[in-house]
Amino acid sequence: MSNRSSPTAPSPVPATAAREAGAGLPGSPPPSGMPTGTGWRSPLMLLMIMAAAMQLSFAAWWNLMNNFAVHELAFTGREIGIQQSIREIPGFLAFTAIYVLLVLREQTLAYVSLALLGIGVAATGYFPTTWGFYLTTFVMSVGFHYYETMNQSLSLQWLPKDKAAAGMGKIIAVGAFAQLVAYGIIFVAWTTFQLSFSTVFLFAGLLTLVVVGFLVVAFPQFREGVPQRKSLVLRKRYWLYYALTFMGGARRQIFTVFAGFLMVERFGYDVHEVAGLFLLNGAINMFLAPKIGSWIGKVGERTALTMEYVGLIGVFITYAFVTNATLAGTLYVIDHAFFAIAIAMKTYFQKIADPADIAPTAGVAFTINHIAAVVIPVIFGLIWLVSPAAVFLIGAAMAFVSLLLARMVPRDPSDGHEVEPLFSRPVPAPAE
Repeated sequence: MSNRSSPTAPSPVPATAAREAGAGLPGSPPPSGMPTGTGWRSPLMLLMIMAAAMQLSFAAWWNLMNNFAVHELAFTGREIGIQQSIREIPGFLAFTAIYVLLVLREQTLAYVSLALLGIGVAATGYFPTTWGFYLTTFVMSVGFHYYETMNQSLSLQWLPKDKAAAGMGKIIAVGAFAQLVAYGIIFVAWTTFQLSFSTVFLFAGLLTLVVVGFLVVAFPQFREGVPQRKSLVLRKRYWLYYALTFMGGARRQIFTVFAGFLMVERFGYDVHEVAGLFLLNGAINMFLAPKIGSWIGKVGERTALTMEYVGLIGVFITYAFVTNATLAGTLYVIDHAFFAIAIAMKTYFQKIADPADIAPTAGVAFTINHIAAVVIPVIFGLIWLVSPAAVFLIGAAMAFVSLLLARMVPRDPSDGHEVEPLFSRPVPAPAE
């Protein structure tokens, strides 16, 4: 999350030096061999519009998912756990994206993935059965997770190290704006026009498909910064990044599955009330994410991640004992705000990685992230039936493990300096 800037050390590799020279951010002249655009058609703009296209579908699906499951399909914690595990299976298989890249470019695969997401969401309301919901969840999840894999890879390739956190903050902010649009439409239209679940799902999915069509026509095919390895990459020196990623997947399930389910099942939040929470989340993210990105660039990944996990421990413990609906909603908003700090995990990897490892490691990282994500919803769904509080207390323990890992992130990470001892102290700078 050592107050210091993180200047990027000059690289002896020409491709890496070119990659870090600033392609894709406003005001940065693109060096030769880097992805460029004409006017507004820059790589950063493409990443931002793709983020918006993803959120138009996914935010609407996420807003309605718990209410659709509870009110239309009579789901309990058991069924919601199974459905969420199914949703995470494509994330567990995200490493297979590297094999798809043997026949498709990363930018093209991102487009195809967004289209698949839109199709899965659009079809959801037309399969109002348990197995139908499982099927459409799987389809949209394949699109979502392949898109997220490509988005992470392209962001780390196209954005220079010294501006990557700020650039990712802008991308998150645009996605948050698209969330606001989706949640706002649902918030106003649900009660005003008495819309059905199938109508909203269809409209949201079609919006994403329209934006994908625009991207295909409006943007050129940009070059990747460095040719990427087309095979799986697992390196011992990346172990801390893998561990943080694994724990991040476990933490994410507490929010995405059980915090949302808590709002609906225990506190009776209706569709428009859930949309109101999501509207607030999106507004806060749109404002905070760019500032958090710039802040991470100043204080460093170690400090940023430490603050995130300390905060999460407190949030999860409070979840376990909350009895007031307003306080529960407040916790939900705070919990969501911490997600923007995950930028620090990505920029940490960018600083320690071989540039040619970025695409294959993005797929591997999503798979590692989803090992916990596939298992936790089912197991914790059963625990939920006995004690919802236990789910959140276990989440607090997982956040503590993440905190210990965060303290091992170096104050100035780089290739060859990937890990610091757990309780290390800053080394004083030599006197001049």
